[in-house]
Parts: sequence; structure tokens; C-alpha cells
Amino acid sequence: MKIQMRYRKGVFIVTYRKEKGEIYYLLLKRKLHWKGWEFPKGGVESGEVMKKAIVREIKEETGQVALRVRSHRHKGKYKYGKEIVGRNEQGQTFSLYSAEVLGKEVKVDKREHSGYSWKEFGKAVKLLTWPNQRKSLRIVDKSVKNE
Repeated sequence: MKIQMRYRKGVFIVTYRKEKGEIYYLLLKRKLHWKGWEFPKGGVESGEVMKKAIVREIKEETGQVALRVRSHRHKGKYKYGKEIVGRNEQGQTFSLYSAEVLGKEVKVDKREHSGYSWKEFGKAVKLLTWPNQRKSLRIVDKSVKNE
């Protein structure tokens, strides 16, 4: 009998700020479970509304307040590269959102990330570790530039 492994429900949050007509995307340097660059993301808690999860994750991972939250009607899923202690899931599903913030200063969650960087699209897309995040950034960038 094969055991069906579940996927954790989550959100990808492409976080950006505008300054002097330019758009800068926030990348976090991951250190927990794997090393590389990503944008804020996380799990949706049981019974939690998506927007509340997004606002919570932005605050937890960056110390910022999400001002303008938008859905981009893009979903996906991925498997974890290795088993994660304390989690029963084999991976995570995600819904793509973007959030505009005002400040440059970021207070990273030191358990998960070792640093951060604000990058223009061309540099950000090259730094991101995972293809699904690069695709997500392209979707958001196109939308934000057409506002």
C-alpha cells in the first residue's frame, strides 16, 4: 500500500518597491534547508485567509508592511529536495502574489535568511535559484510595468 504524501499550501510573494521610476525586487539569501536566493514565501496556516497569510509572511520575513497585494492567478507546486524535520509534507503548492512595500530597510528572519538585496529585474532574475521563482518574477514584472 502506497502512502499518499501531502503538499503544504503556500504563497510566493514577489515583493517590490518603486523609486524614481525604477522597480526594485527584494531577494532574500536563504540559509535554512538550502542555500541560494529567493523572494518571500511561506505556508498558509490552517483556516488562514490568503491575504492575511501574505501580510504575515512579509512581516515575519522582512519586517516590512505589505501595502498593495495583488494576485497573479498563477499556481504551481514543487517537491522539497530533502525531508524536512517536523513536516509531514513532500512539497508545497503555491499561489503567486506580489506586494509593494515602501522602505528599503529589511529585517530578515535570521533563522531562515542570512541577508537581502534589492535588485532590478535583470539582475534579480539571474540571482534567483529556482526556475519556478524566475518564472513567477517574469509574470509579476510584466504586470507591474503595465500598471
